[in-house]
Amino acid sequence: MAALRWLGLGLALAGLADANEVTVKNDSLSDNSSGVIVTGFAAGEGAASWLTSPCDGSVIAAQVFWRSQDGTAGQVIADAIDIYRAGTFPNPGDLAVEIGGPVLNDGVINEYRYLDENNTIPLDVPVVQDEAFVLSFVFADAPPAPVGPSVVRDTDGITPGHDALYGDIGAGLQWYDAATVGISGDWVLRAVVNCQAASTVADVGVSLTADPPAYTAGAGLTYTITVANAGPANAPNVTVVDALPQAYLGATWTCAASGSASCAASGSGTIAQTVNLPVASQVVFTVAGTVAAGTTGILGNSATAVVAPPLSDPATTNNTAVLNLAPAAIDLIFADGFEAPARAAWLSEHWGRSER
Repeated sequence: MAALRWLGLGLALAGLADANEVTVKNDSLSDNSSGVIVTGFAAGEGAASWLTSPCDGSVIAAQVFWRSQDGTAGQVIADAIDIYRAGTFPNPGDLAVEIGGPVLNDGVINEYRYLDENNTIPLDVPVVQDEAFVLSFVFADAPPAPVGPSVVRDTDGITPGHDALYGDIGAGLQWYDAATVGISGDWVLRAVVNCQAASTVADVGVSLTADPPAYTAGAGLTYTITVANAGPANAPNVTVVDALPQAYLGATWTCAASGSASCAASGSGTIAQTVNLPVASQVVFTVAGTVAAGTTGILGNSATAVVAPPLSDPATTNNTAVLNLAPAAIDLIFADGFEAPARAAWLSEHWGRSER
């Protein structure tokens, strides 16, 4: 790749960012710093920056520094700017979105916030904090060597694992680690991420079931307590409490987490645990015990989950689940609903006689 160095370049952006927007980059180029024009690309070849999102949000703009020796070249139409999901460096993953035919102006960082030339379809690629993604620039024509205009790199070294090149250097078109093909600085290819304002609301809900659904004194009984977070915020400190009925003896429990949630694996007796509940995750406590012999009447139990400050819960009516179990009906003959015709049929079948 041919290169031309210059000093004292002032940078200009083609758009303004609001307070929630963060420019993500690998390069160190700034006003009055030096950079290098990199030519030698063929049509269909390109450069790519592996970038990392600083937050949960969306990629809403792509930026390409385009420069010639004197900064006065006319507009150029490139092939595409592509944003990929991360793959295995230097090979990108799935294509997330493409800006086709971007128009480049010489001597500035060109910024693109729309996918079409009419500026009607906004660029919007959802990302999460610390997610890697790839911004690639593809040439429609070979840039004039050595004066450009072309893409630019900085001059203070290349960041390992962050700069790639797509080209044919004798083995067909493929991706390369830019550092292994003679590029000694970071591409000035950047992205703008709109960081969502951190939500302080998490809708945590509890459900409670029992197996069997009616208890038998002296027999086993299993409770299942499910605690889920419907968001929109992650809830890293949720307190789950179930004191369990006094007549419920020898209780032991296990906890299973899903959706990146976490909880203590097991315990015994009263449940009083702090669990981590990211959005759309849940934990399930399974409690095994025995109903005390001689227990009569309703066996009541309740489970509660509470989010910790600074979070709040917008729907507190689902934070507590109550379950009241009746004793199982043992005497089927005289149980409610077991009327005379049914008793007669049952006696005839089992004892060979009808009720008298």
